[in-house]
Amino acid sequence: MNTSEILQHIDHTQLKAFASWEDIDRLCAEACKYHTASVCVPPCYIKRIHDKYPELNICTVVGFPLGYSVTEAKEAETRKAVEDGANEVDMVINISDVKNGDYDAVLEEIRALRRLTEGKILKVIIETCYLTEEEKIKLCGIVTEAGADYIKTSTGFGTAGATLDDIRLFKEHIGPEVKMKAAGGIRTKEDMEAYLALGCERIGSSSAGKLAEE
Repeated sequence: MNTSEILQHIDHTQLKAFASWEDIDRLCAEACKYHTASVCVPPCYIKRIHDKYPELNICTVVGFPLGYSVTEAKEAETRKAVEDGANEVDMVINISDVKNGDYDAVLEEIRALRRLTEGKILKVIIETCYLTEEEKIKLCGIVTEAGADYIKTSTGFGTAGATLDDIRLFKEHIGPEVKMKAAGGIRTKEDMEAYLALGCERIGSSSAGKLAEE
């Protein structure tokens, strides 16, 4: 797989708490130059990006990075993100609900955001580093049942990021309509090729510019 093909699968990402407009502007310029799948950015920058780079596919995050916001707060974030110009929303599930065994609450929350993102792309971050294998398998079914477009491994802010084993597990247990996104610690061309070879449609990474330059 050549570099330009890989770049088409990358959500070019800048989600640091101290990301300045200079950082975001550079990210967007790189995304335009290298034709990445999207830019994944903090919600506060969506409108400014949309106004300056109307051609860009904008992805943002909701309930990020810990996931334990109440559903109503995530709904408000999602409405505003779509209004400002986001085409893709990466939501973090309520991991506390998972640990409490309240899978119905997880399902209903994803469904609530699915309704608000009709015609857009919804990705569900389950933060694999905090989950048992049984919980991961259960969430594959829930993400499928809720009608989300993607299941995503990680925020990149947890104790660990994506692993190839988790992608293999996803592939075995998600429905045929659900795609996979790997994120967290994926920096080299070799890493990216490995995840894409296993069937990931998207990769979240801040290394697209570096990859293209190399």
